[in-house]
Amino acid sequence: MWLPLLLGALLWAALWWFRDRQSLPASDAFVFITGCDSGFGRLLALRLDQKGFRVLASCLTPSGAENLQQVASSRLHTTLLDVTDPQSVRQAAKWVETRVGEAGLFGLVNNAGVAGIIGPTPWLTQDDFHRVLSVNTLGPIGVTLALLPLLQQAQGRVVNITSVLGRLAASGGGYCVSKFGLEAFSDSLRRDVAPFGVQVSIVEPGFFQTPVTCLESLENSLQACWARLPLSTQARYGEAFLTKYLKVQRHIINLLCDPDLTKVSRCLEHALTARHPRTRYSPGWDAKLLWLPASYLPACLVDAALGWVLPKPAQPAY
Repeated sequence: MWLPLLLGALLWAALWWFRDRQSLPASDAFVFITGCDSGFGRLLALRLDQKGFRVLASCLTPSGAENLQQVASSRLHTTLLDVTDPQSVRQAAKWVETRVGEAGLFGLVNNAGVAGIIGPTPWLTQDDFHRVLSVNTLGPIGVTLALLPLLQQAQGRVVNITSVLGRLAASGGGYCVSKFGLEAFSDSLRRDVAPFGVQVSIVEPGFFQTPVTCLESLENSLQACWARLPLSTQARYGEAFLTKYLKVQRHIINLLCDPDLTKVSRCLEHALTARHPRTRYSPGWDAKLLWLPASYLPACLVDAALGWVLPKPAQPAY
């Protein structure tokens, strides 16, 4: 009884492996990437440039665009883009249309993102959430919709970089909310554009050493958030709460953050170059062994585990 099942599983695994390794022919197609100042976007832009793609890289700052252009080939072109500004998005879309012409746009990688304030939800304001959502969720939606006609023209691909925290909200703040939202947009988009030959993939990295996980920035933003709280709220949480929270945050970042960004860029490349791209990619050991398995556990177990890790307010009850 078990032998046929084992042989069937092995055959399925072998067929999946063979199918997953099939690649498209070498191409000089156009790929547009957001957030190329640093991190995953910059690395992917350079890797695709080396492979012969015609990379259209958008950066938030002139210095980021200039630095990238200096180390890339003449095939790579940069433009400035603020994904939160509709006019900037329209200008970038027009620039892309001028570049690609009749060929259309083969690839769009929505990479631009920010962390915002990572901290207890009661400390935050609606503006704190809006600032993160405007970059991480509404930004990719606006860019995708603006470029969708060019993607349909080339029967291209959309790759959205979300996060494992888009599957399991391990902390308060807008970051997890924004990534959940981008996951939902990606799922619905995938089904809606499939009849037009456009494929959509989601890359859900674990913790990597990028500007999003910069400890100094995370700590400064949380300390500023604490400083603006009413004195009564600070008293309810207690002086030690912030110190303990920052300590836990520091330990998690130091323990889980992977410096090897190529684990993510390889997934992005596969989504763009494989004949049969996957629906989801989860680079990082913590994504595969910790966050994704935890996302399938009963909520009571996850709540208990996270509640044990995070500090408790000094006066939780009124």
